[in-house]
Amino acid sequence: MKVTNVEKKENSTVELTIQVEPDAFEAAVQKAYLKARKNIAVPGFRKGKAPRKIIEGMYGTAVFYEEAINDVYPAAYEAAVKEQNLEDMGHPVMDIVEVNKEKGLIFTALVSVRPEVTLKAYKGLTAPKAEVNVTDEDIENELQPYIRRATRLVSVDREAHMGDTAVIDFEGFDDGKPFEGGKGEDYSLEIGSGSFVPGFEDQLIGLKAGDEKDLDITFPEDYVPDLAGKSVVFKVKVKEVKEPQAPEVDDEFAKDVSEFETLADFKKDLGEKLQQRRTAEAQNDFESAVLDQLIDNLEADIPDGMVETQLDKIMDEYAMRMSGQGMSMDDYLKMMGMTPEMLRTSAKPSALRQVKTQLALEAVAAAENMEVTEEECEAEVGKLAEQYKLTPDQVKAAVSVDALKQDLLLQKASKLVVDEAKVGEAPKKEEAAAEEKPKKTTRKKKTEEAAGEEQPAEEKPKRTRKKKTEESAEEPKAE
Repeated sequence: MKVTNVEKKENSTVELTIQVEPDAFEAAVQKAYLKARKNIAVPGFRKGKAPRKIIEGMYGTAVFYEEAINDVYPAAYEAAVKEQNLEDMGHPVMDIVEVNKEKGLIFTALVSVRPEVTLKAYKGLTAPKAEVNVTDEDIENELQPYIRRATRLVSVDREAHMGDTAVIDFEGFDDGKPFEGGKGEDYSLEIGSGSFVPGFEDQLIGLKAGDEKDLDITFPEDYVPDLAGKSVVFKVKVKEVKEPQAPEVDDEFAKDVSEFETLADFKKDLGEKLQQRRTAEAQNDFESAVLDQLIDNLEADIPDGMVETQLDKIMDEYAMRMSGQGMSMDDYLKMMGMTPEMLRTSAKPSALRQVKTQLALEAVAAAENMEVTEEECEAEVGKLAEQYKLTPDQVKAAVSVDALKQDLLLQKASKLVVDEAKVGEAPKKEEAAAEEKPKKTTRKKKTEEAAGEEQPAEEKPKRTRKKKTEESAEEPKAE
């Protein structure tokens, strides 16, 4: 392998022209032939015994090129990036320039590299912070779920009202014939819940136990295809009417639904927990707004590959969450009516924000000469071990120590920015002033995990056409 040309491009990318010499490429072609020949039938030869020249004569000299290219260019790419001392941020864009016996393989690789960052003010940022207060009405609202859970359904001998539960038998008919999924027995239906097709529940009002009625129903146009827009008849028999009876909200109620002896103590606890929750939410919103301002003060030509790499992580996280809920990613996408491409597109703004936040916090850490000590790292390992019921050695085996240190470093930087921020009206973007001298920072060669999460160990370059994402194309260029 040799690099024949290096050219800096826009948007923090470098284009390398890489050649795999004829001898090395010929070895890859021979390897591809040996792998493929067992599946190629040639008249006059036993399967798998046809000479390479015969096969090439039948299908062309390039018949094994694709397999050979896929075999050699990942290693050639990685060697070229290492030789040029580039910090590859992932998702390179490959183009084949020339491939033949005389010159071997020549291709270009557009490498996304860590951008140079200009960060303006990061201290003294201002953002609004909600004032937290809890009213008596708020506490009453907090009580409602407990009241609903303690509410009992009691059988009544009267006509059904809105909010009652009717126990019914029903069967649906389309042109006089019952249809699949349209039958139920002893079904408890809360009138007004909206759980049945529109118009069904309303027609139960006024009926009492023992009444029978034919309900004329027209299915919505967006219903299942077999029934969409159709007019059908449901034959319904009401077997019982039940009304909800809420409990007396008193000290006995408090004892039943909580660990408190009195309603006053229970309400006090609900109010305190609501206060804590709202305080945490207000702080989270404040911190998020401060980081938004920090991002506004960032100037960097963010390469597409960096955003795409972050998108890969987000998609992996989606898949892990779905798996944890017992659902495959394919099933989730079908349920949501989405394709992987649609989900990826919807997640792109989030990925771009995460990349910007990371770059900005790294710049803060560099400007403040922040470091993470071994003691701090060991303490974090201990916390994770306790949280997940593991030993420290098991945590270190599962989590990259370098990635852990990077996470802690970014947390330090974030804490500094938030601690130095003030509560107040957020400045307009065009009026935001840099109170400190702009600092330019560039990162030295990172480890594979330095992005705060573990990177794939050996991600093969993808042979794709160059394409700028809309988000990264709009980023301001660093001065």
